[in-house]
Amino acid sequence: MPGGRLTAADRRVIAEGLAAGLGYAEIARRLDRPTSTVSREVARNGGGADYRASDASAAAGERARRRPPGTDRVAVSPTDRGFAERLAAPLVEMGLPRMAARVLVGLVTSTAGGLTATELTARLGVSPASVSKAVAYLERIGLVTRERTARRERYLVGPDMWTRTWLASARSNAAWADAAHEGARLYGPGTPVGDRLAEMAHFLERLNKDMDGGPGSPTADMLTVVAAVMHAGGPITADDLASALGWPPDRATLALADASRFPMFTDPVALHRDPSGRYTAVARSDRLTGAQLSALKVRANSSAQA
Repeated sequence: MPGGRLTAADRRVIAEGLAAGLGYAEIARRLDRPTSTVSREVARNGGGADYRASDASAAAGERARRRPPGTDRVAVSPTDRGFAERLAAPLVEMGLPRMAARVLVGLVTSTAGGLTATELTARLGVSPASVSKAVAYLERIGLVTRERTARRERYLVGPDMWTRTWLASARSNAAWADAAHEGARLYGPGTPVGDRLAEMAHFLERLNKDMDGGPGSPTADMLTVVAAVMHAGGPITADDLASALGWPPDRATLALADASRFPMFTDPVALHRDPSGRYTAVARSDRLTGAQLSALKVRANSSAQA
């Protein structure tokens, strides 16, 4: 039922969808759930490569037994509030508006990773308008998502929030570096402005390279295994992939798991792991709407019949 807790049957649908190579959005459509519900469920239960419906149901039951009644619906203790303020302080120093930082920390430190506006208002002791403005800002920069149900709306910290933040920063640095290079060419080498812009461009490029880590970094390994799976031309196991790449098996296994868990790094390609543990590379279907996918299938069928 939309808005309720995931059932064992829902989790079987998720597992079957992942095994079939479906994206989170398509699985969510089949369940009539928000995409964030599916992505959060998969992330907290081992990621796309290791998700098992039975294990996820058992883990959910254990969490429910441990969770005190009314969690996140009562005021936080002075100790918790003090920690939240300390956690928010560096975010404010980095440039995040103070209220946005407090809301973000409130969501991060909530048991479920999500709260309603009413719960945030009570938790932070602020006005609904302040919460609304802060959430709108956090949503705009990709740190918070909304989950709408028939009765209420919850604000959530996505399972890949920090990954998306890193990607946004890297893309911003790359765009800034490109603009600086253009300016350096415009003003010409040897001129004060041209040299200044060239130095800026080189710094930003070095910063992005350091963030990525270069060859052997997790990001580079993810891209390498996806490229290798695509070039394999068919399903391939982690051990065979490691052998082909000349890597230790653990390195290949970890890179495959990371690429499955963080598909935004390999967008628009994603990895699909079949029940036998073999991997193939597929196009991410969650980049397209249901109508777009249907239209493409019709076109493909028409071309095949022509």
